Amino acid sequence: MNIAVLGAQWGDEGKGKIVDLLTPHFSIVARYQGGHNAGHTVYVGGKKFVLRLIPSGILHPDTVCVIGNGVVLDPQALFAEIEQLEQVGIAVGNRIVISNRAHLILPYHRELDVFAEAQRGERKIGTTSRGIGPAYEDKIGRRGIRVGDLGDPAPAVPLADVVRDNVEARNRLLHDSHLDWRAVLDQLLAAWERMRPWVRDVSVFLAEARRSGRRVLFEGAQGTMLDIDHGTYPYVTSSNGTIGGVCTGLGVGPRAIDGVLGVAKAYTTRVGDGPMPTELIDAVGERLRAAGHEFGAVTGRPRRCGWFDAVVVRHAARVNGLDALALTKLDVLDGFDEVRLCTAYRLGSATIQEFPAELGIVSRCEPVYETFPGWKGTAGIRRYDDLPAETRRYVARLEEVTGVPAGIVSTGSDRDDVIVRLDGCVARWLEP
Repeated sequence: MNIAVLGAQWGDEGKGKIVDLLTPHFSIVARYQGGHNAGHTVYVGGKKFVLRLIPSGILHPDTVCVIGNGVVLDPQALFAEIEQLEQVGIAVGNRIVISNRAHLILPYHRELDVFAEAQRGERKIGTTSRGIGPAYEDKIGRRGIRVGDLGDPAPAVPLADVVRDNVEARNRLLHDSHLDWRAVLDQLLAAWERMRPWVRDVSVFLAEARRSGRRVLFEGAQGTMLDIDHGTYPYVTSSNGTIGGVCTGLGVGPRAIDGVLGVAKAYTTRVGDGPMPTELIDAVGERLRAAGHEFGAVTGRPRRCGWFDAVVVRHAARVNGLDALALTKLDVLDGFDEVRLCTAYRLGSATIQEFPAELGIVSRCEPVYETFPGWKGTAGIRRYDDLPAETRRYVARLEEVTGVPAGIVSTGSDRDDVIVRLDGCVARWLEP
């Protein structure tokens, strides 16, 4: 069986840990969208690993990690991440496959990202300023440069001409930019020499792997509410982190996906601007941030924190066809006198059950809460029946209002602090 793991909230849900947990049951982990703005964090034996571009399966020595055509790739960021991994004893070697159709992030994309965010003023989106959005803009505008273009022996338009035209156009737009297109071209050609052994047609590679019986884990970045189509637009990322992105971002058909696992925190967080109905701008929100170490793994920015929003997760369940949830950071709620769960929104006299597309409506909505008695003692628990009764009551209600069973429950940051519920579909997915 081939399983997709993706975010069911606004990103930062703990996908890295869940992918790392599941990886031993799969031969290949394939990333299908985003760029090096992911911050998939994995703790192994007390050591912290932050993976921004390379799939989280890289920490397992026999796993092949795929970067699909739906990803935008900064070669320098890739090389830096490889070097950081090798410095701590994680050998990458030939365990990476890069799509020849993946688009490249170039130096001027980073400049454009910073420029565009500054131009928005108070309406800024809160991007990571890594050039990811502008690279996707060039892709859609049909002026991008793909990995395979660097090694094309007979291109329709010479690579030098494309680089020159793009750099000079950006220099005219960014009055303070004086990039030398020749330097950019030289950097690209040097990057190609290093990347060449890893570059393949990923669609063909995955088809051959599946025919030979190798299992694939599809890894998403960001989250459903940051999806360019189904998130809180325009406060979103520039790609499809939802389930459709698997097919378009890797060149596989929908029948290649046998199950979908949504990752959600036991509460809600968000980085950057945009509406967040359950946000707590008070001492409780500060306590959640401190207890959960809620600071961006890539940017270091403090995350906005609030109670679990079932309206958001129901939206993710419908859009992605979720079969199960991986519920993370349950232990962060230890010690609260009470824990609240948002089941719907209220706008005037109306009760809203589904997440609205119109952000003006979302920003005026008030959460409808159910309140549960707090608990202690979930940290490090590895059997579901050993969780406090109050915790199990909260999880059961969360499952009921989202319509999705919690097949995995995480009770700590380390790789082993996790419960896989044996009576759910996740356990069946992991059977040999």
